[in-house]
Amino acid sequence: MSKIDELIEQLCPDGVEFTDLDKLLEYEQPRKYIVSTVDYDDNHKTPVLTAGQSFILGYTDEQSGIYEASKEKPVIIFDDFTTSFHWVDFDFKVKSSAMKMLLPKNDANINFRFIYYAMKCISYKPQDHARQWISFYSKFQVPIPPLEIQNEIANILDKFKLLEAELEAELEARKIQYEHYRNALLSFEAKNVEWKTLGEIGEFTRGKRFVKTDILSEGVPCIHYGEMYTHYKIWAKNAKSFLDPALAAKLRVAKPGDVVIVAAGETIEDIGQGLAWLGETDVVIHDACFAFSHDMHPNYVSHFLQTDLFHSQIKRHISSGKISSINASGLSKAKIPVPPIEEQRRIASILDKFHLLINDISVGIPAEIEARRKQYEYYRNKLLTFKNAANG
Repeated sequence: MSKIDELIEQLCPDGVEFTDLDKLLEYEQPRKYIVSTVDYDDNHKTPVLTAGQSFILGYTDEQSGIYEASKEKPVIIFDDFTTSFHWVDFDFKVKSSAMKMLLPKNDANINFRFIYYAMKCISYKPQDHARQWISFYSKFQVPIPPLEIQNEIANILDKFKLLEAELEAELEARKIQYEHYRNALLSFEAKNVEWKTLGEIGEFTRGKRFVKTDILSEGVPCIHYGEMYTHYKIWAKNAKSFLDPALAAKLRVAKPGDVVIVAAGETIEDIGQGLAWLGETDVVIHDACFAFSHDMHPNYVSHFLQTDLFHSQIKRHISSGKISSINASGLSKAKIPVPPIEEQRRIASILDKFHLLINDISVGIPAEIEARRKQYEYYRNKLLTFKNAANG
């Protein structure tokens, strides 16, 4: 029997009380903590937060209107429309008024961190665009076992989260390492390597338009330009989406060994993302993409397209408006180092290993992080499942 089981048997064998969140937590509106400008800079001190998925939007140098949180005085920031929330134990400002800062009530005999974990077990998705805390969410009930049990559960779950945080820190360090080696290997500084424009070594074929409603679960493989940002990385052997063969016959394709380059996006930084297509058959491409046909190692080219050096070259050829875009002429002017094919393979092999380590959810650090998250969620749900004393 675990320590928690022993405590439950000793302190609450007949179950525990379930209490509405609004009887445990009070809230503060964020108006006086809203950032005045969006001139964020990583060199500034104070983070600007959103309760949504992105969490830290940037950093500001504003000195007033800072919410003073700390390890001793933490707060939960709660998105009043989506019900997403985060634990915060450092000073911050906020982006908008669409959130609430949640704090324990003075008379509530609770471990605040335990309540945070209990809220994570609430399964609720808002059905309309309305303020959620007062109307709905605060009425949800959470179990309130004796404080000794709350403390023990919070400590156990904190250890799981610490392990996950350590892995995420290692992943971030590996990403920096990958970028360092990628830039070092592909800059060829002080080396006698020929540089050629993409237009000299290959040809660009623009895709033809199809829409998301055309996409099927089977058929002819295709790549929609949006998937270049959300799904694909450096290379792919299999497509995520498919089209009806009759429609696909009217469109354009990338052939095995081609590099698919996305040519439209919301920002300048989005343009030029490359994907080496290593599938066994042709793949249909969207009209916001180009198929780049060439005689180089495809993964070598795709890795080069991730570099600052490449993006600094194409930046001047990108047209900006509601949507940023680049044409084949602009892409063709960018220069790439062209070492012997054996050297291309060697460099691609090194960078491929880094890529797998930091991106592949089936191996490496991402796989370990995913395993830890599942383990944490399993034990969180198990530890926070109590018999309701009101039900006898």
